Amino acid sequence: MQHEEFETLVKALCEKENLPQALEALKACEDTEVSEAAVSLTGQFQLAEIDGEKRIYHVSVHENDEGQEEEYVEWVMNDGDDIIKFVAWFFFAMFEMKQKDVYQVAGRTYQQPKRK
Repeated sequence: MQHEEFETLVKALCEKENLPQALEALKACEDTEVSEAAVSLTGQFQLAEIDGEKRIYHVSVHENDEGQEEEYVEWVMNDGDDIIKFVAWFFFAMFEMKQKDVYQVAGRTYQQPKRK
């Protein structure tokens, strides 16, 4: 995918209202790698209320060192957060692109998450 195509895609995704809409747009992407990566994530997101926040998690199952299946849970964003968080997470998780670079393409400022 050319840089201009990537920039157009990221900006279009940032106009989506929520994660399901952005994921559907990614599945419909003309770039086969992107659409296949999006399809592979279907059904792997769960919403959980923790500390009064509705958090969206990516849940996947992988085989551990002992050969047993283990569930892995990764916090992606809160429900209602700017969709750029999901877009940046997607390109980092699936293509190892720095989240900062995705924010930059979208014309946004990336802020490193604060440690508690």
